[in-house]
Amino acid sequence: MIAALAILLAAAAAPPPAVPAPPPAPSYRERLPQDEVIYFALPDRFDNADPSNDRGGLSGDRTRTGYDPTAKGFYHGGDLKGLTRRLDYIQGLGATALWVGPVFKNKPVQGAKGAESAGYHGYWITDFTQVDPHLGSNADFKALVDAAHARGMKVYMDIIINHTADVIKYRECVPDQYCAYRSRADHPYTRRGGLTGAPINPGFAGEGDGSAANFARLTDPNYAYTPYIPAGEAKAKTPAWLNDVTLYHNRGDSTFAGESSTLGDFSGLDDLMTENPRVVTGMIQIFGDWIDRFGVDGFRIDTAQHVNPEFWQAFVPAMKARAAARGIPNFHIFGEVSTGDMDPARLAEHTRVDGLPAVLDFAFRRAVIDTVGGNAGTEELNRLFFADPLYEGGAAAAQQLPTFLGNHDNGRFALFVKKGFPQASDAELLKRVILGHAMLLTLRGVPTIYSGDEQGFVGTGGDQDAREDMFASKVASYNANHLLGTTKTTATDSFDPAHPLYRAIATLAKLRVELPALRRGKQVLRAYGDKPGLFAVSRFDPATGREVLLAFNTSTAPIDAHVLVETRSTAFTARHGQCPATPGAPGSLALAIPPLDYVICTAQ
Repeated sequence: MIAALAILLAAAAAPPPAVPAPPPAPSYRERLPQDEVIYFALPDRFDNADPSNDRGGLSGDRTRTGYDPTAKGFYHGGDLKGLTRRLDYIQGLGATALWVGPVFKNKPVQGAKGAESAGYHGYWITDFTQVDPHLGSNADFKALVDAAHARGMKVYMDIIINHTADVIKYRECVPDQYCAYRSRADHPYTRRGGLTGAPINPGFAGEGDGSAANFARLTDPNYAYTPYIPAGEAKAKTPAWLNDVTLYHNRGDSTFAGESSTLGDFSGLDDLMTENPRVVTGMIQIFGDWIDRFGVDGFRIDTAQHVNPEFWQAFVPAMKARAAARGIPNFHIFGEVSTGDMDPARLAEHTRVDGLPAVLDFAFRRAVIDTVGGNAGTEELNRLFFADPLYEGGAAAAQQLPTFLGNHDNGRFALFVKKGFPQASDAELLKRVILGHAMLLTLRGVPTIYSGDEQGFVGTGGDQDAREDMFASKVASYNANHLLGTTKTTATDSFDPAHPLYRAIATLAKLRVELPALRRGKQVLRAYGDKPGLFAVSRFDPATGREVLLAFNTSTAPIDAHVLVETRSTAFTARHGQCPATPGAPGSLALAIPPLDYVICTAQ
């Protein structure tokens, strides 16, 4: 009786079912990657529609189940059904594509005793073929994809190829503790313990001979350490081939520099030997199956820079072909090349050398943080876009780069703004955050919004400190955070469509859909400077040539300036801010831009 009453009360407290969506536009599959507005969510932290899966079918305390909604490093209960029932909210923001954090089955808990945390984020995979029971089932994921498609929304999967969960241990190292990287020079594949050891697998040379026959000679994995699989975990991974220790590098923890960047374990996670043809064919089969079974529209690739280029040169064409055969002509693949620098060349290298169609635009993030959340001149934005021809395919290819302001790893944009201006009022901080989103949604690239940013989440750092719950949180440190644009805290759910950031983003997203120039248009730089102030570009409708002028004021003083426009643009309409009806002279438009604001002018 008590259990039944609890179920009834939970049902009464749950939000009403989502209103059925209108029929989708028949051409949603035909949209290009740059036509989308992406919304990124970690399922565990978004909404809990099914409390029965909170512990993932496991029993015991949090070190067994991974579930503790009061601790920021454990599962909180969000699931795929929660995402599905909130599609109205996500679509209302203007999102046209949903990037779902990894859904694969994870090792529930990892870490040394007393320092454990859970795989709530999805990056510690043991089974690449199944949804993690904490998040639901494969059927739940299929229901999410189908529901999104019914609305004309795309779904992008977050995938991991570089590593699996931490299962393999080394005899020479204390389990779950740092294990120093051992290089190929000091510990060659052909000898045990370096040059003084007994030879094993003579003649093995990874980059010299990539054939399956050559890799088959590597039968003894004890070249750097003595790897082993703990008792009871010999069949921990699925598919079964992932349990073969010789398919991993087994060289200790990466320093994220030199050869260790691609051959070392990412914070102890088992680093796959992605240069081995067996791994290449295995991963193509795994992720091709997800395309075939669920009809997803793209992949975001985690830790892409830590995989050898030859792998991507085989994987990307295979996925594109698999998607095309499934009737998905514009399958979007974008890799994570994490960098804190404003360095487009480093990002572009992975499109030219690796063959990745796109990468997350970390340089865009850095430039907007420096100019809107700091005191850098707008010249930094000019340098960012001036480098667009470096990408494979040139400036046109740069339009497909997912741009973003903050994320679940590095921290939220509002936090960097707050750090840049610690004495600023909430009103000023909110204006700066809205200004950053105006750049995100109108400048070249594919705008990507991290869930919670539209509700004024600030966070206190990166990683766990930037992964707040959208549903009512029980984490004390999250609930102590001061949010922008609201008096609420994360102790109550955060799905308010009246929030000023939600409304600002929704308005900009609607304008982006309305104006092809903001999605596919060529971008021409118009004005920038070495101090905070004016940054302006024109974007052009690829079909009509119609000009859209975008001008941003990153300073706290008003700006009156003349901005260059096309001489053919003889009449303008204001879409945000104030625009003169006509240029004062051919090719010159006088603008008045308030502090920390922007104008959007469309030529008629």
